[in-house]
Amino acid sequence: MQDTILVVEDEQDIAELIKVHMEDLNLDVTLCNNGTTAIEIALAQTFSVLILDINLPGCSGLDICRKVREVKPEQAILMLTSRTSEVDRIVGLELGADDYMTKPFSIRELQARIHALLRRVHLLESREDDADTSMQINIGKLNIDQKNHEVNLKGQPLDLTSTEFDLLCFLAKSPSQVFSRAQLLDQVWGYQHDGYEHTVNSHINRLRNKLVLNANKTPIIQTVFGVGYKFNISGVSE
Repeated sequence: MQDTILVVEDEQDIAELIKVHMEDLNLDVTLCNNGTTAIEIALAQTFSVLILDINLPGCSGLDICRKVREVKPEQAILMLTSRTSEVDRIVGLELGADDYMTKPFSIRELQARIHALLRRVHLLESREDDADTSMQINIGKLNIDQKNHEVNLKGQPLDLTSTEFDLLCFLAKSPSQVFSRAQLLDQVWGYQHDGYEHTVNSHINRLRNKLVLNANKTPIIQTVFGVGYKFNISGVSE
């Protein structure tokens, strides 16, 4: 089945440019130039990836991201921001965007980012189709069911985005091992690019907030200052 992408961009030249180069990747592209309409389309149809500009008529890309995440937590989303929109970029990631790029952007890099997102989408689909029901990670009071894309901590289900889920799985598979932000970008997001450490920071912070069911507040994802992050086994053992 052909992968599909919804591009929400009100500047026609940019939208058409993205469309042409996404079609070069053999993707089926739908264009939309209005935020309110985009929410209706994104919720009514199934897309492999959403590419959202932030400044849009109707409502912003941030609003679209928020609404879609409420209904489709596993939807892959890439945000486009201007270089001066530091706050918008951070807010976009905090709302659950999987990745972001700043304008003006490199078409080749955009293609690489979309390719990385699609690879993760396909991995999730393969897990769902896999007949092996033993794809479990159990550490203390944390259970990760990779097949069904479910996480339980102390018997309580956690609502994670696909990126948060992949990030938690990766860290939990190597407990106590420290990973730099660059390593996490490479292993979880599937690319290496200087200057995008904020992507890792934002997802780590959001994941931590969802792991606060641990009553003793021992951090499950621990910061190793000057190095990176690691999975703290004692955080799920109490």
